[in-house]
Amino acid sequence: MHKNNIHNNNIHNNNYNFDALINTYTLLKDFVFINKFNTKTIDFSNPKAVKVLNTALIKNHYNINYWKFSDENLCPPIPSRVDYIHHLNDLIEPSKNIKVLDIGTGASLIYPLLGNAIYNWKFIATDIDIKSIENAQEIISKNKLEKNINLRLQSNKKNILNGIILADDYFNVSMCNPPFYKSEEEALKATSRKLKNLNITTKERNFSGNANELLYNGGEKAFLHNYIFQSKQYKEQCEWFTSLVSKKELLKDLKRSLKKLNAKDIKVINMEQGNKISRILAWRFK
Repeated sequence: MHKNNIHNNNIHNNNYNFDALINTYTLLKDFVFINKFNTKTIDFSNPKAVKVLNTALIKNHYNINYWKFSDENLCPPIPSRVDYIHHLNDLIEPSKNIKVLDIGTGASLIYPLLGNAIYNWKFIATDIDIKSIENAQEIISKNKLEKNINLRLQSNKKNILNGIILADDYFNVSMCNPPFYKSEEEALKATSRKLKNLNITTKERNFSGNANELLYNGGEKAFLHNYIFQSKQYKEQCEWFTSLVSKKELLKDLKRSLKKLNAKDIKVINMEQGNKISRILAWRFK
């Protein structure tokens, strides 16, 4: 069903049409050049170039006219975010009224924008950062998406679902791109390793990202165990719980925790975008 683990329905399967993208978003023109293989490209180690490319993609393919956020915020790569949405669509039962919970939506509001544009899903999107919520609200308002996307601030950083899922809520699926690192030092080491592999000498993360987006006390492992533990309390209010998992070695431990909590169904869905390999962990109790 999936070629090279990229979802068949992902329109970003092939090379970018830079002429069409520049036509949509002229700022991209300044960052496009012809490489030694005689093809048009950008410098993917340059955060500004990456942000402009992804802005062009979301405007061109998903009719999002306004998509702005601070340069310090994480700039999501559109193709991989689209993959997560398509895999969720395979997972859930088809329905006209799909409602999704997006945990840690960020200033870019990326998953609700894509899920609504592609499948007309309705979203509740959460974040712990008030500035991210304010920015996301501006994106909703400017694109007239108030009927489709609503925001909730998580005021307690220790909580993920508690204080967010209300008594009368029901979601077909929850989704999450968790913070990966325990500390800024760990984040910088990971960036250095990645850039070294790409033979790039710069200290900047090419997708940016601030502490609220990248760091969690105990890192990705602690976040995911907390999410799993809290999900059991809302087993009647959400059909599927899902999350991206960046570290493959965490899966064994996470599955063990889910079995202890009597999860009825546990799935691991592999995703691959270029050199980046990640996976979605999905579980349900019903």
